Amino acid sequence: MKLSTKSRYGIRAMLELALVEGDSPIAISSIAQKQNIPEPYLEQLMGTLKKHDLVISTRGAQGGYRLSKPGEMISIGDIIRALEGSMAPVACVEDGDFCAHSGSCAMHMLYGRITRGINDVFDSITLADMADDQRSMDSRACSCKG
Repeated sequence: MKLSTKSRYGIRAMLELALVEGDSPIAISSIAQKQNIPEPYLEQLMGTLKKHDLVISTRGAQGGYRLSKPGEMISIGDIIRALEGSMAPVACVEDGDFCAHSGSCAMHMLYGRITRGINDVFDSITLADMADDQRSMDSRACSCKG
């Protein structure tokens, strides 16, 4: 499984919001610059994330985006599913009626186990976890410079 650019950029944008988590919205231009994401593409992603209640937008000169809830309550799985939909590798895992053999097929069982494994990993990592990891890496990088 490869994550699409949409998911990778979406996770990076959400991580940026988690790193500065607070009441003040962050301008989309700031997120785009810090995370090296094309601003027009980021605007599309943020619109999708807003529709899935993961971010809140504020209009105006001091406007921008912020997380809709604390980073501990947003998993990486939430972000990927908002941007991509299901993480199932095949349609029969999502819809048992898709294939007449899905109830009696070893492949269906295999793909179901893969889907559950992927979901479990992505759902076990929160934005707060990632923000903590990033802060830790940033502090180590700073302490190593002479």
